Amino acid sequence: MTLVSAADLVRAAATQNRGVGAFNVIHLETAEALVAASAQAGLPVILQISQNCAKYHGALEPIALATLAVARRAETQVAVHLDHAENPELVDEAIALGFGSVMFDGGALPYDDNVAMTRAVADRAHAAGVYVEGELGEVGGKDGAHAPGVRTDPDEARAFVAETGVDALAVAVGSSHAMTDRSASLDIALIGRLRSALRDSGRDGADVPLVLHGSSGVADAVIMDAVRAGMTKINVSTHLNGFFTRAVRSVLGADERLVDSRKYIAPGRAAVVDEAARMLRLFALQGAEPSSATSEESA
Repeated sequence: MTLVSAADLVRAAATQNRGVGAFNVIHLETAEALVAASAQAGLPVILQISQNCAKYHGALEPIALATLAVARRAETQVAVHLDHAENPELVDEAIALGFGSVMFDGGALPYDDNVAMTRAVADRAHAAGVYVEGELGEVGGKDGAHAPGVRTDPDEARAFVAETGVDALAVAVGSSHAMTDRSASLDIALIGRLRSALRDSGRDGADVPLVLHGSSGVADAVIMDAVRAGMTKINVSTHLNGFFTRAVRSVLGADERLVDSRKYIAPGRAAVVDEAARMLRLFALQGAEPSSATSEESA
């Protein structure tokens, strides 16, 4: 097992009516933790590098090459995906670096502009054999606003896919980015309608899988309902960051003389491994009651 395309993982999960975890890389230790979680769970994982992450590291290339190297050494199937790129040039760079999938985020743009820019990105990506995720219906939270009223219209979603050629679609169904509590209420009926609208709507008549962004703010039981209704790719970042941070805070709080960062970063990495593995197992359950794999701890 080694580096694969997110296309393989998302399509397989969609065919089996399961979810697949797509977890954000913040730094090298996150990538290491997520690959270890995949091994622990015996399940594939998608490692996501966002435009914000690239900005934090000063450029995409350093964190991308490190993450790709970790993925290539994995015991399980691991994909590396560009997440929430609002800059088309960043998409082009990710493709050149070897990413198997990319997301162009035009969700905040007027519909016609979103279509035009996403179509141009998709054309270039497909020419390179890269899987493309688009977004329709802005997912709230990045500016600090929780926007529960924003929703993706099924008919507009089908038209958007036809006009842009995207392979997967992130939709707004009630979640919000950067939530630190798991209280978001998803419109499960809308998920079902979106799934029906996007059947056979993709390139060569393929189904177009749905992507849930902002999943950190969604409780386990609700995520399972969403998967059963038709969500496939489940994106998580803030929730796992909480486990990392709490572990680091605990170690530093217990020993104020500690200065070797490895001694407090390692517990943070280990905490992410266990929770990410649990979530991978949760998402992969098919038709099971969510209570069989839930955790009382949330971020």
